Amino acid sequence: MTIEDFEKLNIPDAPGVYFWKEGRTILYIGKATSLCDRVRSYFSADLISTRGPRMVDMVFRADSIEWMETDSVLEAMIAEANLIKKHWPDYNVKEKDDRSWNYVIITRGGRHGRRSERGPSGEFPRVLTIRGRTLEVEKQKKLLKVRRTFGPFTSGSALREALKIIRRTFPFIDRHSSSKYTSTFYRQIGLAPDTATAEARAAYEKNIDHIILFFEGKKKKLIRELDREMDACAKKLEFEKAALIKGKIFALEHIQDVALIKDDVQAFDWRPETADREAEGFRIEAYDVAHMSGKETVGVMTVVIDGEPDKNEYRRFKLDSRTGNNDTANLREIIERRAKHPEWRSPNLIVIDGGQSQLNLAEKTFRALGISVPLVSVIKDDRHKPADILGDPALISRHKKAVLLANSEAHRFAISYHRKLRRIRNPRRGTF
Repeated sequence: MTIEDFEKLNIPDAPGVYFWKEGRTILYIGKATSLCDRVRSYFSADLISTRGPRMVDMVFRADSIEWMETDSVLEAMIAEANLIKKHWPDYNVKEKDDRSWNYVIITRGGRHGRRSERGPSGEFPRVLTIRGRTLEVEKQKKLLKVRRTFGPFTSGSALREALKIIRRTFPFIDRHSSSKYTSTFYRQIGLAPDTATAEARAAYEKNIDHIILFFEGKKKKLIRELDREMDACAKKLEFEKAALIKGKIFALEHIQDVALIKDDVQAFDWRPETADREAEGFRIEAYDVAHMSGKETVGVMTVVIDGEPDKNEYRRFKLDSRTGNNDTANLREIIERRAKHPEWRSPNLIVIDGGQSQLNLAEKTFRALGISVPLVSVIKDDRHKPADILGDPALISRHKKAVLLANSEAHRFAISYHRKLRRIRNPRRGTF
């Protein structure tokens, strides 16, 4: 297809889902805030640099474009996932490459839940996000009792935002709110349901049914059911319940999805602090590099949340051997590799190792990626001990102990990873 073909289509400036087709075959399915603007972007001169050669090949093969409007970006996102699952278009699979898809899992209730998730009637259903690879492993090990699976979703960060929007209307239990340490907090702020009574548990089960309908793309059916419930409550003079249901209907008819408006597949959604993020804790990420004479160069990311290391979130990166002991190139590669994982929770603060030049490089790299995030840099003395911290004085003052802990953990983890690789490749040699 050509730009001239596109201009003849009169595609609307509305949210929805679009289909690139070759004959009757669907090549690719995507979602859009503005169908017109999104499809037009495929005819831009920089398509190969922004989307890669596969998308250029797809546009060359396609001979038609179709689309379906939705009431909101959120509904476009859900429709995209359902349609990809139905058709598995070739170029959606190719574009995802070896990365794992994101899914929403709704677990079954019953008697097999953890104690913290159970009440008199057994385990409460939970709404979880999970990567495809992890989902298969947990299914095989029978760690999850799955009632429904929705997806694949193309963006982990967008999926988390979508669930926040849905949760404000239909509170649910997830991993965080099923913990005995945080469950009360989530109930107090209205993001998790009250399950203390049989009536409340029944209401939560109904909430889960409503969430399922929404993820099935059946919003109209869901609104009809809520209308009937509202009328039934009004007839029984339960006006408070009727008012709550009316509020849910209004929310569904006027979905506020500003957080999903950034409709750019390259966008990396590092979000500012909100009440929801504060509930998740203040996340600090620290990056560091280890090598010996420029060989076996490795990079790491460590995570400290509310002053405590979260080792489940630590990550390792084998770096390009051609950069050797070029610390600036290695740091840039770590940042760019990190930025390819929007499914990892975004940080409140990033810590790097080095002086002003490293801090400047990191700021420039993040800026080029369209990411805005606070940065600090730890300067070391001749004995590799912290001598100073560069960055926002207020942030440093408030989080100094956690910053130094994250930096120390990054150095330890990088050295440990490097030693492990050297032992594997040179089993008879000692380690440094």
